[in-house]
Amino acid sequence: MPGRAADGGEVPFRPATEGIRAGVEGSPGGGGLERPGARGQRQDIVWRNVVLMSLLHLAAVYSLVLIPKAKPLTLLWAYFCFLLTALGVTAGAHRLWSHRSYKAKLPLRIFLAAANSMAFQNDIFEWSRDHRVHHKYSETDADPHNARRGFFFSHIGWLFVRKHRDVIEKGRKLDFTDLLADPVVRFQRKYYKITVVLMCFVVPTLVPWCIWGESLWNSYFLASILRYTISLNVTWLVNSAAHMYGNRPYDKHISPRQNPLVTLGAIGE
Repeated sequence: MPGRAADGGEVPFRPATEGIRAGVEGSPGGGGLERPGARGQRQDIVWRNVVLMSLLHLAAVYSLVLIPKAKPLTLLWAYFCFLLTALGVTAGAHRLWSHRSYKAKLPLRIFLAAANSMAFQNDIFEWSRDHRVHHKYSETDADPHNARRGFFFSHIGWLFVRKHRDVIEKGRKLDFTDLLADPVVRFQRKYYKITVVLMCFVVPTLVPWCIWGESLWNSYFLASILRYTISLNVTWLVNSAAHMYGNRPYDKHISPRQNPLVTLGAIGE
């Protein structure tokens, strides 16, 4: 991640052509780079991601026990945070920054960047970069979450292994300069860890606790952990289930499908 050099100056952004990856190695939302010379070999497992994701999902299962004990406002707040999280991914990283489907002025971009940090699915630059590679080389070894490798891999398994070399090599051919030209993207990327802690965990937890007296325990597990885990899996279902189950009204020869259940969960994706 960008930071400051020893002399106090800014460390420039790592060029987009240095490698395409799902995120910082070992982070809950990202895999790592495949080691050089690993083509044709079994991809290395990023065990830290496996452990962190396993613990997260176990905590989410525990959170279900707390639902009957929570105040109705807390459950509504958790759902509201889920909607904000979804907007940060769908309207932000996906439609705006990955595909440039529309233009947004600075206030909207700031709002979407904050919502994207609440999603904690890697910063806007990395999310959009991987998504463009996915579309350009869909369902090949250069696709970060290649659906031809099965449901588990395209859903979450791709975050558990180092990237296939084709993801890196093919990704070098794409242009991502428009992303780094956006000061909002640069700011979020530079301060990503801080904004994630604040937006994904601190704010969702403190609002119920401070405003309507929910217990800190319920606030944390329901508005932060459970909401975050559900939002992750909804996004992943677009990569997995929506490439395997559903109808193909326009082109019967491609894998992506229209899946109404995934559409509902992903607020329209």
